Amino acid sequence: MTIPPRHEPESPRDLVGIGIGPCNLSLAALAHPLAELDAVFYEQRPAFDWHPGLLIEGATIQVPFLADLVTLADPTSPWSFLNYLRTRERLFPFYFAERFQIQRAEYDAYCRWVSENLPGLRFRRQVDAVRWNPERDVFEVDHTQLDAEGEAEALGRTYTRNVVLGVGTAPYVPDPLKPLVEAPGVPVFHAADYLDHRAAVLAAEHVTVVGSGQSGAEVFLDLLRNRPAGREKLHWIGRSEAFAPMEYSKLGLEHFTPDYTRYFHALAEPVRDRLVAAQWQLHKGIDAGTLAEIHDELYRRTLDGGWPDAVLTPGVSVRTAGRIATTKVELHLEHVQQGSRSRLTTDAVVLATGYGERPLGRILAGLDPYLRRDSSERLRIDEEFRLVLDPSVTGSVYVQNAEVHTHGVGAPDLGLAAWRSARILNSLTEKEPYPQPLRTAFTTFGLQEQRSRVPQTRQAKQLTPLVEEG
Repeated sequence: MTIPPRHEPESPRDLVGIGIGPCNLSLAALAHPLAELDAVFYEQRPAFDWHPGLLIEGATIQVPFLADLVTLADPTSPWSFLNYLRTRERLFPFYFAERFQIQRAEYDAYCRWVSENLPGLRFRRQVDAVRWNPERDVFEVDHTQLDAEGEAEALGRTYTRNVVLGVGTAPYVPDPLKPLVEAPGVPVFHAADYLDHRAAVLAAEHVTVVGSGQSGAEVFLDLLRNRPAGREKLHWIGRSEAFAPMEYSKLGLEHFTPDYTRYFHALAEPVRDRLVAAQWQLHKGIDAGTLAEIHDELYRRTLDGGWPDAVLTPGVSVRTAGRIATTKVELHLEHVQQGSRSRLTTDAVVLATGYGERPLGRILAGLDPYLRRDSSERLRIDEEFRLVLDPSVTGSVYVQNAEVHTHGVGAPDLGLAAWRSARILNSLTEKEPYPQPLRTAFTTFGLQEQRSRVPQTRQAKQLTPLVEEG
């Protein structure tokens, strides 16, 4: 069946957003009061949801509630978390609860409230391609409207002067375990789908959790609390050398400030790469409270004598994995420090192995001749969160949560979402609807102020000064 295309008005929009996760939802909320800005946001899912498989009861987000979609850029915005509570008549209960960090389920409910009330959001719209039209000096965004079953219903094309990519991240599955995840009937799945499989996992005789970050800790704690004492039959393994707490000191948190982001962006590419690898504990560690809860639960199970049947081993990687018969899985493990190897037979595996930036190749294929890349073939991104493009392209493509290699570990952090959105809107409008703070950290990160390294393609031509002849 041929689907006729539907073209939006010929006059180009100012901005098309691709993806509606927390980052682009923040941008849409801050763009809303800017009457002169014509913006629309597309998302292929039928509605907003934020890691639904990890909304475990009691699990909290790891940033204060002030790190909502708008407050750190505009505390007066009607789209703030506090205003959400007010509209739900929950402001006083929240006040007495004295919670600085809210539950994940509540953050998800807040974002859904924004998405259901904010105009300019289009769900069930799958973006297929982005191209540059040099004759009209605009981007062409081709998209497909999906029906309730996710099937193509109509095709569309939107013209726009600027684009912002906020397609989020995708669950990462280590290569040795991909065949098992993809095989039907084998209980091996990513933690992103944990709640969908929770009942089956709790019923399994032996369960293994792979991954030593926050998600792994939360899944392990939930399983531990819901299995009988003395018959827990749990393994928790991870590659990190320890089940380490996240760096959460007040000065340590200054790595998630605009000051540090600017400092990081100005560093040389090899230095940035070394820093990202070394700073894992800033964003991949475990909340100290969660670690304490795990220890408390394990300790409680020793009160009648004996130890819980739970094995917690860091510093372990999965070399290979396979199925035994039809219902069991065998993991081949290697302990990095000991250099020893062993096998583990288990009935279910939960992979809390994190997330990776979602590939942009398909969406950006039409822009490939205009894209500029670094020495590792990654997209170059300037200080204003714009892809560095050929100078012939007069529009801009902004990115959100796809710039760890250029802006540092704060790129996926919710606490910087509102600031980044404000900075994008200031750049886009060439005004300053959201004034930026001059200083955000007590730490001075370098001996001298560093300016961002602007790629050559974006630098203005240097003109030879005229000299009057005598």
